[in-house]
Amino acid sequence: MLQGKKIVKTAKEIIKKNPEYFEALIEFEKTGKLPKFSHKERANFTIDSGVLRKFRDYCNKHGYNMSKKIERFMSEITKGF
Repeated sequence: MLQGKKIVKTAKEIIKKNPEYFEALIEFEKTGKLPKFSHKERANFTIDSGVLRKFRDYCNKHGYNMSKKIERFMSEITKGF
């Protein structure tokens, strides 16, 4: 029965990390259709206009996507958190 306890523990960890997947499955059970959902979330920040202008120019010059660049920076500084 130890195997069963391990499965339950793993399932609870997965649900905690990715609740949107299980909400989608619940919606599918109710309606028979999988809802469309995005792994992205819109965030609003207040940033100094000069910094934003320089960052936008930098990204345009180098062909970077601003959102992706910020996302990578955020992922980097929160590793191991």
